[in-house]
Amino acid sequence: MPSTVALGWMASFSCAGKVEQAIVATMIPGRSELRFKSGRSGAFQSDLRANNDPTSALPGGFGTGRIPLESEAMGVAENLERVRGQITQAAAKAGRSANDVELVAITKTHPAEKVREAVDAGHTLFGESRVQEARTKIPELPSNLRWHFVGHLQKNKVRQALPLFELFHGVDSLALAQEMNRIAAEEGAHPCVLLEVNVAEEGSKFGFKNETLRAEMESLLALPRLSIEGLMCVPPLADEAEASRKFFARLRELRDSLEEEFDLKLPRLSMGMTQDFWIAVEEGATLVRVGTAIFGKRSKRPKQ
Repeated sequence: MPSTVALGWMASFSCAGKVEQAIVATMIPGRSELRFKSGRSGAFQSDLRANNDPTSALPGGFGTGRIPLESEAMGVAENLERVRGQITQAAAKAGRSANDVELVAITKTHPAEKVREAVDAGHTLFGESRVQEARTKIPELPSNLRWHFVGHLQKNKVRQALPLFELFHGVDSLALAQEMNRIAAEEGAHPCVLLEVNVAEEGSKFGFKNETLRAEMESLLALPRLSIEGLMCVPPLADEAEASRKFFARLRELRDSLEEEFDLKLPRLSMGMTQDFWIAVEEGATLVRVGTAIFGKRSKRPKQ
């Protein structure tokens, strides 16, 4: 029998002032092999969870980044509860409140019917990475849902995207920001954005390099239609979740230095996905982008 535990989940955001909450979660004991890290410097250990402890399915900040088998075997509602529990544990470990972290459920390639399972479980904040897919999917779902754009936004898709999303996580260049500002002025919009930072300076990824962002920050802040809310990053893919920690810390430290240098507030940090979101919470994330751990493996992506 599953056990019920109180998680005290609530998250708010500044741009639209809405609040999401779900207070009680039913946790089902883990049935797959999980590996746990005891402290930041401890060794990884394997643990086969098969008891009646409701927290045994909650690795919190101590996993390796492998997707638990439960994300495939369990339903969307149960996966949501488990992910929320991990966020709560990671926040507590870092001396933070789970109230300060928003869970963005990434729905890319998943059909509207599967998204409804999350809606029925009380979740209202979702993310998409392709504009055309979002234009098809969003109208099929309740109008009170909140949507974030989490992918690379092409300039020729800006006009279509502006009315669909309350927050754009991946503004990755001054040129894109300027185009968004121009079209927003024509459309009467005031988009909220996060600036994507290429924290590892990988050639294959979009995003500002640290020094480029510093050099262009004044130009970005001068764009009157954009509300710059914070920073976002995607660290290099790694076998162990712990490998992402230094990149999350690097983004937080960059945010802190930009706030001081430019006398502004950048309260939102979007970092952490299925393989490492609990590490991101420990390092200060206010938004985590989780898809596979909630909805399972991606379906075949629709053609654009």
